[in-house]
Amino acid sequence: MRIGISVATALRAPDARTGGRWLVERAAAAQEAGLDSLFVGDHHSTAPMTYYQNVPVLARMLAEWGDRPAGALFLLPLWHPVLLAEQIGTLAALHEGPFVMQCAIGPDDNQFPAFGVNVRHRPSRFEESLDIMRRLWAGESVSSEGRWQITDARISPVPPDGVQVWIAAVARKAADRAAKLGDGWLASPGLTPEQAARHSAEYLERRQIHGHEDPGVVAIRRDVYVGESDEEAEETSRPVVEAGYRGLDPSALAIGSPETVAAEFRALEEAGYTDVIVRNLMPTQEHALGSIGRLAEVRASLA
Repeated sequence: MRIGISVATALRAPDARTGGRWLVERAAAAQEAGLDSLFVGDHHSTAPMTYYQNVPVLARMLAEWGDRPAGALFLLPLWHPVLLAEQIGTLAALHEGPFVMQCAIGPDDNQFPAFGVNVRHRPSRFEESLDIMRRLWAGESVSSEGRWQITDARISPVPPDGVQVWIAAVARKAADRAAKLGDGWLASPGLTPEQAARHSAEYLERRQIHGHEDPGVVAIRRDVYVGESDEEAEETSRPVVEAGYRGLDPSALAIGSPETVAAEFRALEEAGYTDVIVRNLMPTQEHALGSIGRLAEVRASLA
């Protein structure tokens, strides 16, 4: 079982520069804790909520990270595939290790009208974009007459070691797309333990149906607070959980001592997951850094 982190870039910081410093500190803490992978997310048109954009943030974080896998989530229907292929090619060239593109079709929300994109075109834009980018990364000259009108596009640099593609999916049809097209699947953070086990079994079955002998990466996101003890973790996180944190079922959260969180992750491993990608449940920098640091104990317990 590998433990990675998706550093939340929506922050309640006192000012923009302080928030930027927090992100760098969290990446450095994840490196110090020996976590296995580093990611950031993707969201747009968020004001008044502050959301730091993934490409520049990740580029800065890579200076703290080293050569373990790193990447970002991208809502593919909102990105022009040539631009995104170039951005990822540059990030992969800056990074000393494997690069992972997590990707999704995105929710039906205000991001799509903000970009002038028809939300009904999400699936077709997603699949066309992924195909175009993979061809560009392979060094091909690409033209397209689909959702994007592209003529003889080529990019450089191409990713030195290729790009792993993890597809985030919840609905059955989306999970089938992930099983068919992806190198890995990223399960929703809102799945309860019972749902997580059922969805992983369904995904692995679809993976075989599509002719893949290798199941690839089977990852799940989990919002966590690793406390000094079970009692401290429960007391610290209670106000956040009782306020309805992200609308998630409390059983989908991992809260407790390093031993308690390790036991929850071990159950996910037994359900077929290869990776847990954590997000900080607590918004304060003090608690976020403490929780990230104690993930080293979680990793040691799992090992």
